[in-house]
Amino acid sequence: MIRRVLSLCLTVVSIVFYASEGFGQQKSKAGDGHLRTSPKLVVGIVVDQMRYDYITRFYHRFGDDGFKRLVDEGFNCKNNHFNYAPTTTGPGHASVYTATTPATHGIIGNNWYEKTTGEDVYCAGDDSYESVGTESDAGKMSPHRLTVTTITDQLRLATQMRGKTIAIAIKDRGAVLPGGHTANAAYWFHGGDEGKFITSSFYMSKLPKWADDFNASKAAENYKKPWTTLRPIDSYLESGIDDNVYEGLFEGENAPVFPHDLPKLWDANGKFGLLSATPYGNSLTADFAVAALEGEKLGTDDIPDFLAISFSSTDYVGHKYGVNSKEVQDVYMRLDEDLARFFKALDKKVGQGEYTVFLTADHAGMDNAAYLKDSKIPAGNIKWNDSKPKFDAFLKSTFGTTDVVEVFSNYQFFLDQDVVKNLEMSVREVQETIANEVLTYEGVEHVYTADQMWQNEYTDGIPHLIQNGHNQKRSGDVIVVLKPDYVSYSNTGSTHGSPYTYDTHTPLLFYGKGIKMGSTVMRTEIPDIAATLAVLLGIAFPSGATGKPIVAVLGHR
Repeated sequence: MIRRVLSLCLTVVSIVFYASEGFGQQKSKAGDGHLRTSPKLVVGIVVDQMRYDYITRFYHRFGDDGFKRLVDEGFNCKNNHFNYAPTTTGPGHASVYTATTPATHGIIGNNWYEKTTGEDVYCAGDDSYESVGTESDAGKMSPHRLTVTTITDQLRLATQMRGKTIAIAIKDRGAVLPGGHTANAAYWFHGGDEGKFITSSFYMSKLPKWADDFNASKAAENYKKPWTTLRPIDSYLESGIDDNVYEGLFEGENAPVFPHDLPKLWDANGKFGLLSATPYGNSLTADFAVAALEGEKLGTDDIPDFLAISFSSTDYVGHKYGVNSKEVQDVYMRLDEDLARFFKALDKKVGQGEYTVFLTADHAGMDNAAYLKDSKIPAGNIKWNDSKPKFDAFLKSTFGTTDVVEVFSNYQFFLDQDVVKNLEMSVREVQETIANEVLTYEGVEHVYTADQMWQNEYTDGIPHLIQNGHNQKRSGDVIVVLKPDYVSYSNTGSTHGSPYTYDTHTPLLFYGKGIKMGSTVMRTEIPDIAATLAVLLGIAFPSGATGKPIVAVLGHR
């Protein structure tokens, strides 16, 4: 009898347990809130040549509604890095949106030597398409050199192409690569006599009315005015002195100092193209982005759209004046105001709490090498071409001909494979012989061979970064890495491209729907961005993804 009672009790408990578990499963199936977040709009912001320490350095100079809004109300990844080199614009934008590195997505530089054709190619260039919005060739672009999908592609696929993707930048590559293969449109700025946003026939046959109206409004002409500091220049204590030998000049200027009289400098400096090298290029980009919000009705229904924006002028200013300049400080203080008004437009047109934003950079940048050297920091500016006679003599004496090296591009030597076949040496031996020679040259820290990249799997350090940037089909045979803080560049301004932390450490801020408030000092990497968005949106990862979702960022998981 007791056994029967116990058996009955166990049966009842089992029924209740499995029923309740079943109800729990049914509840989970009924709502997909546990599976994905559905913002009406995802906004990707890439700031060209932005170091992470610009946030901390200028933080108390920012207003409450721009960078501070993202930091204070969003999630701040303080130890975010590029996990490859070269750290340049084309690879940077591609890596942000593909969740992988040049080794996989194929964008190994802004320009590179194409081994199969023997030609120099541009990462976004495509002569098979025509310009739209201009009679010039500036619109002959497409993403055809990008070999994998982007997070923007995946969102388009997930929504059966009903969700829109619009990409905007001053630079063509800053719009084309983030837009991916399926973008409804990518727009970029064409300067010269025109001063308007254009596109490619890859996307459309003519500009939409809202874009035509924006160009017709002569919006760019509103910025044909002197560039003065946003605040009194004496208060810019976070940057160096205004007049110094480490900064470049616009044509027609005698000193690199404020104010910069753009109307006076106009004709000698590319006319409307001059705006790109001032904070006004960013302001114009923000203007066009707000117009796109309205013109494309982005974020106005329950199908997520994607707006990809790249603020390019920060890079032009950094290259000309350097990371320690008052011009760089001013361009970021003004960008803060542009972000604030853009976020207010998002609040109004999409709805606060209805969109998700990330902000990062396509690379950071090093301080001026001459300035560092004068400050007693080990640094140098080498003239790479000065080593060519010595190198040619080495090739001649070792291989009997200089033709064994076909070209030197992006700090990579490309061998002529036909010439190598006629030598009594293997490709590996030729690569190693050249590497050993170049390692002795001034300013060189490391030299790696393609054979090393093929035969080994590096997991950390400089070799790991070089390997992630090495594409077997497109990269060269011998890869050169200069010493830290050494460059082959102009004596003025700043540059980038190395595997060192001053080029890899960039901001990564998330904000909005589905994002936790907080921060982390754990290392995150650029390919993690699109992987995180894929999990947040509940969609497929980009086809070549190697990044990992940043779990700490995601709310309500």
